[in-house]
Amino acid sequence: MSFETLIDSMTNLSAHERKMMKRAYELAQSAHDGQKRKSGEDYFVHCYEVARIIINLGLDHEVVCAALLHDVVEDTPFTLEELRAEFGDTIANLVAGVTKIDQVPLNTDNVPAGKPRDREAQFLRKTLLAINDDVRVILIKLADRLHNMRTLGYLSEERQRRMARETMEVFAPLASRLGIWQMKWELEDLSFRYLNPTRYRQIAKMIDERRADRDYYVNQIADRVRAALRENGIEAEVTGRSKHIYSIHRKMERKRLPFDQIFDVRAVRVLVDDVPTCYQVLGIIHQMWRPIKDEFDDYIAAPKDNFYQSLHTAVLLEGGKTLEVQIRTHEMHAHAEYGVAAHWLYKEGKKGQDHAFERRVKHLRELMDIGRTVDDPDEFMEVMRSDVFRDRVYVFTPRGDIIDLPNGATPIDFAYHIHTDVGDRCRGAKANGKLVPLDYVLQVGDRVEVLTAKRGGPSRDWLNPNLGYVKTKRALSKIRHWFRQQDREKMIHLGRDVLDRELSRLGVEQEMSHEQVAGLFDLSREDLLAKIGFGDIHPQHVTTKVMEFEQQRKQVDDKTERMLNGMKAPAAPKKDPSDVKIQGVGGMLVNLAKCCNPVQGDDIIGYITVGRGVSVHRRDCGNVLNLPGHRLITVAWGGDEKETYPVPIMLSAYDREGLMRDISAAVADEHINLSDLRVTTRGNIATFYFTMLVGDAVQLNRIMTRFEQMPNVREARRLTN
Repeated sequence: MSFETLIDSMTNLSAHERKMMKRAYELAQSAHDGQKRKSGEDYFVHCYEVARIIINLGLDHEVVCAALLHDVVEDTPFTLEELRAEFGDTIANLVAGVTKIDQVPLNTDNVPAGKPRDREAQFLRKTLLAINDDVRVILIKLADRLHNMRTLGYLSEERQRRMARETMEVFAPLASRLGIWQMKWELEDLSFRYLNPTRYRQIAKMIDERRADRDYYVNQIADRVRAALRENGIEAEVTGRSKHIYSIHRKMERKRLPFDQIFDVRAVRVLVDDVPTCYQVLGIIHQMWRPIKDEFDDYIAAPKDNFYQSLHTAVLLEGGKTLEVQIRTHEMHAHAEYGVAAHWLYKEGKKGQDHAFERRVKHLRELMDIGRTVDDPDEFMEVMRSDVFRDRVYVFTPRGDIIDLPNGATPIDFAYHIHTDVGDRCRGAKANGKLVPLDYVLQVGDRVEVLTAKRGGPSRDWLNPNLGYVKTKRALSKIRHWFRQQDREKMIHLGRDVLDRELSRLGVEQEMSHEQVAGLFDLSREDLLAKIGFGDIHPQHVTTKVMEFEQQRKQVDDKTERMLNGMKAPAAPKKDPSDVKIQGVGGMLVNLAKCCNPVQGDDIIGYITVGRGVSVHRRDCGNVLNLPGHRLITVAWGGDEKETYPVPIMLSAYDREGLMRDISAAVADEHINLSDLRVTTRGNIATFYFTMLVGDAVQLNRIMTRFEQMPNVREARRLTN
C-alpha cells in the first residue's frame, strides 16, 4: 500500500503533479494516524482505496489528491483554509464539496414509519444541494460509497440494510445517469448482496458451478470472431462479456425464465477504432450466424438517455444457443464504462468539445435545480423516479429526426408529439417499414411512420388505460381536448336545459336571461352553457352566483319608473328593527307582500301604503312595475336571522309509496315548518303545493336541492304568486 504502488498506473505525470500527490498522500496518512475503521484497519486504508478507485476511472491528479484528503477536514484537526494554502483552490474546493455532502444529516429519526424511501429522497435531495459546480465532487463521493459498500460486512445488520437500500435507490442510479457502468453494476451487486442475501448466494453459487464450461465456450467463440475479422482486415479487441448477479436476477424476474436460460446466453464484446468499422463488424457477424429477429439495437445512431453508444445484436449459434454481441469503438467503451470520467481520460490531445460530457454535466445541473426547488421528499423522489431515473426511448421520423419519448410510448404518443393534427387523424402506423398495431410499444431505433386519414378524430378507446394505446400525459390531454370540442354542441343543449331548470327552480326564469347569468361568470352565453353541460360549472355554482347577484343589486331597473295600482293585500305587520330597515325612518309598520313573498337575502324595495305602513316587495316582483314611483322607498333586511318567511313551493313527482314521508323528513331535517299543503294527482303524477317558513335564501336553495335529488321527483320550484 505504498505511494509508488498507488500511482503505478498513472502515466505522463509531471514532476510537479507527482510532488503534489506525494504531499497529499503523506498528509492524509499523518492526519488519520491512530484512527481505525470498524474492520480494525487503519482509517487511511479507506482514503487510499478511494483514491485507487478514482485512478481506475482515469481521473487527473487533482481529483486523486482530493480523494486522499476527502475526510481530513471532517475527521481531523486540519481546516479547509490550511488545505487551501497547501494545495490550492481546486483541490480545496473538491474536498469542501465532499465535506458538505458528508455533513448533511440523514435525519433518520424523523422519517415516518412505513415510508422507507423518504430517507433516500431526503439524502439525494440534500446531496445535490451540497454539491458545487464541479462534477468531480460526485465522482469522489461515488468512489467513497463504493469502498464503503465493499467493506460493509463489518457493520451491524441494520446499518448494512440501510446503506444497501440507499445505494440501490440513490447511488447506483446516479452512477448510471452519469454513464459510469463499471461503478453502477458493482454498487448494484453489493447492495443486492445485503438486501436479498439468500437469492444473492443462490445465483452466485450457480454462476461458480457453470463458469468454467461457459468461459471455455465463450473463448472459443471469441477466437472465431477474431479470426473472421482478421480475414477482412479488421483489427479488433474481442472479449467475453460477464453477466452480473443483480442483472441476472432482474432478467430472471422480468422474463420469468430459469437461471439456465439466462446464464446460457453467450455474450462477447467487439471494440474497434471507428464508427464505420462497427457497422462492418456487424455485417460480418450476421454472415457468420443468423441474426435473431427484433434483437438489433443501434445505440450509435440513437444513444441512450445517459449517452451510451453501441451496436447490440443477437445471433443463433450451432445447437440453438444464443450469442449476444456488443460492437463499439474504444472511446465509446470508455464512455460506457467510465461515463463522465472518460472526459478526463480522453481530454489530452483531443480537439474540440466533448459533447457527451457537456450533456451529462448539463443533466447533472438539472438534478441540482430540482434539489433546490422541491422541498417535499415524496414529491422529489417521485420526480427523480419518473423524470430523472426513468428510461427513455429514442425513435426516428421518416426524415431521420430523433424523437425522445418515455419508455413504453406507442405510435399514438409519437403522432401527438409530431403534431396535434397528426395525432387526431392517426389511423395506423409503421415501424421500420412494417405495419404495427397502435398499442405497439416503440423500441429504441424504430423508424416510425404515422398513417393518417384526411378527416376524422381519435377513438374514445385511446383514453382507456387498460387498452394501452396511450402512454404520455401530453397525448391524453390532446385527445380529451378533441372530444371536448366535438361534443360542444351537444353539451350546449344539455347546459341550456340545466340552466333553465335551475332558473325556474329559483323562480327567476322570467327575470334572468342566459346572457345575464353568463355575465356573472365573465363568459359568453355559449361558453357558459357548454361548461355547464361538460360539468365544469355545477348547477349549485350557478345558484350561488344568481343569489349573490340578486342580493348585491342596488339599482332598480328603469322599468320601475312606470308605476300602476293594483297591489294585493299586505301581510301581517312586523316591527322595523327586527326585520326590515327603512332608510331614515324608524318605528313604522312593515308588511311582506304576498304577491312575491320576499325572504331574507332577497333584494327588496318598499312601498308606502295608505294606513298600513310599508309593504316590502322583491325588486323583481312584477307588481312593482305598476306602483307609483314617488311612493317607493329604499329598505334593507334587518339583523334578526331567526325570523322566517313564507315561501310557496310546487313539487311534481311520479307517485310512489313513501314520497310524502321523504318530503316531510327533508323539511324536518332543515327545521322548517310546512303549511297549506295541497296535493293533486293526474295519472301517476302527484303535484304538491305547500308553503315553507324558511330563514333565508341559502336555506331555501339547500332544501330545494334536496327535493330535486329525491327519487321520482320531476320538478321542484318556488312560486312567485
